Amino acid sequence: MDPTAIDPAVMHDLSIVGLFMKADFVVKAVMIGLFAASIWVWAIVFDKLIRVRKLNAAAADFEEAFWSGGSLDVLYERIGKEPGDPMAAVFAAGMGEWRHAAEKGLTGRGPGSTLQGRVERVMQVTIGREMQRIERNMTFLATIGSAAPFIGLFGTVWGIMNAFVAIAGSRNTSLAVVAPGIAEALFATALGLVAAIPAVIAYNKFANDIAKYADRLEAFAEEFAAILSRHLEEQRAA
Repeated sequence: MDPTAIDPAVMHDLSIVGLFMKADFVVKAVMIGLFAASIWVWAIVFDKLIRVRKLNAAAADFEEAFWSGGSLDVLYERIGKEPGDPMAAVFAAGMGEWRHAAEKGLTGRGPGSTLQGRVERVMQVTIGREMQRIERNMTFLATIGSAAPFIGLFGTVWGIMNAFVAIAGSRNTSLAVVAPGIAEALFATALGLVAAIPAVIAYNKFANDIAKYADRLEAFAEEFAAILSRHLEEQRAA
């Protein structure tokens, strides 16, 4: 019998499923966690893609209605108390404070107590609340992008330690014995990268998109505040 021949009994299944089934419990836990994180990352990616697209489309529609020259009171009545997008919510908050103050005569003249100041504060609070909703799950993307490679590396180190222990126990350093354990260990690192790379790319993209949208809300709030301020000065001059 050829001493260099490989016994079929020691052959290992090097497929993805085979590597997972042969892995240690700790390595399996790392793989399952990274696989679940990868699925959740892609779910967030698709959700953010759709949401950002809808937000920009809704903002464009609202700006068209706002700058059409129609009555702001009519637009406010049409939007109602439950606006459908953040920009409309900012408008509704500012317009609601304006109308309430006008009805009650609350047009204070002291520093920080003017109607314009109150309207601006109300809109800023609304912007902050809406941005918190938009930025939901961004922390998860950042965490997976930074932590997943290290989690995968932990699984790899643990798997390699077990592989070396198995090699020492079998006293056989042939490739047929060494390769499966090393492959199982490296598979954990691969899963870590599979989860981290899309998370980093998605985080950078959506962070940029959300920042642009926040600037859009801020610009609208400033323009709307300027319009209300002009109306207030006209009323006082009349």
